[in-house]
Amino acid sequence: MEFFASIDWMQMLRCFVVGGLICIIGQILIDKTKLTPARILVIFVTTGAILGGLGIYQHLVDFAGCGATVPLTGFGNALSKGAIEEVAKSGFVGAFIGGTKAAAGGIAAAIFFGYIASLISKPKMKKQ
Repeated sequence: MEFFASIDWMQMLRCFVVGGLICIIGQILIDKTKLTPARILVIFVTTGAILGGLGIYQHLVDFAGCGATVPLTGFGNALSKGAIEEVAKSGFVGAFIGGTKAAAGGIAAAIFFGYIASLISKPKMKKQ
């Protein structure tokens, strides 16, 4: 019972709502536009990177925790945050290596689990 008493239920609710809203936006883009999933992915990562670079996305992370860091916008935020930090340390070249260093765990996980999914599934092209 001690475990459930230590959970911050309001934080969990904020996380769920914000992550869910990001997913709803993605689903609306899939259903109501002719954008491909790849373009939607790029839009989300770019939006997260721009908002992260401007310092706006951090407010959402502070409010929603992993509800803001797990979706693709959070990946873009991590890329821009890493690039900004590395530029401060290494100069101009940091813009190229900082994002990759900051998001290396996510990149490695995406490659690994993508490979596993490709082994166990039979992908089909989306009919338009």
